[in-house]
Amino acid sequence: MTRKQLFLLLAAVLLSLLPAAAHLFGNPYLLSLASRILIYGLAAASLDLLLGYGAMISLGHAAYVGIGAYAAGILHLHLGAPGLAPALALVADSEVSGLVILPLAVLAASLAALVIGALCLRTTGMHFIMITLAFAQMLYYFFISLEAYGGDDGLSLLGRSKLPLVNLDNDTHFYYFCLFCLIAFLLLASRLVHSRFGLILRGTGDNERRARGLGVNTGRYRLALFTIAGGSAGLAGALLANHSEFVSPGLLNWTLSGELMVMVLLGGIGTLFGPVLGAAVYLLLEEGLNMYTEHWMAYMGPLLVLAVLFARNGLLPLLISGRKRHG
Repeated sequence: MTRKQLFLLLAAVLLSLLPAAAHLFGNPYLLSLASRILIYGLAAASLDLLLGYGAMISLGHAAYVGIGAYAAGILHLHLGAPGLAPALALVADSEVSGLVILPLAVLAASLAALVIGALCLRTTGMHFIMITLAFAQMLYYFFISLEAYGGDDGLSLLGRSKLPLVNLDNDTHFYYFCLFCLIAFLLLASRLVHSRFGLILRGTGDNERRARGLGVNTGRYRLALFTIAGGSAGLAGALLANHSEFVSPGLLNWTLSGELMVMVLLGGIGTLFGPVLGAAVYLLLEEGLNMYTEHWMAYMGPLLVLAVLFARNGLLPLLISGRKRHG
């Protein structure tokens, strides 16, 4: 067994036993924090698809998190409203509303990523970075202007989604569902990046001109990856909306995109599993420092600088000897 496999096995065991530990120590907040880490880990890993495998530096990834969250919130609001059509009322009152809400949230984020990606991928370099940021900020201000859905104050959900055999209102069930979504995404993404599709994307990221010379339609592959990453971020957004039972325009702001990028760089770019570790370290540092001072950001900055200096390839490659970039 390799060091990477051993590390992932230990991580899976610890994550599986965490709810039991939270109940043993009588600390339900620990379970809520762990669920938040899993959700942010999913969002960061989806960004890693763009950064680590597509060589696409996006500063607007929070837009798809926010779209997924708002799609879930708006659907919750309307499914709970009186006067619904019989078919929608049946969905709202049933135990399967999540089977409608969560896929639609992913679909909404995927469609947004498809449209935005088709425009952004006409540019490269700094222009690509800035146009992704511009689209995210436009969507941020768009949702602020939606007074019907709370505007700047945000939107409160009427409850968590309903799923068969899983009670998401129970924090333990919700934690395991988030863990399931994260593991499923990581396994599917790992298969994707090690497939022919992933090899073409790596080659395109290394030398797009050469890939085009070989007859590869690089734009089509990059747009497909952009859409997949956006849809995955939308799932994270829908889970985040269910976690806090609240959605605000802040989920689309550039600051969240920056935080996700820090998580990817901290854990290890181009590793998929590294951003989950990066999300855990970042959020635990934030939580720990915030307990002692309201100026926690002043301490977070130097700690992140030290992490970058002493773990240039990220924490995960450092832990598993750091010889491979992609994993």
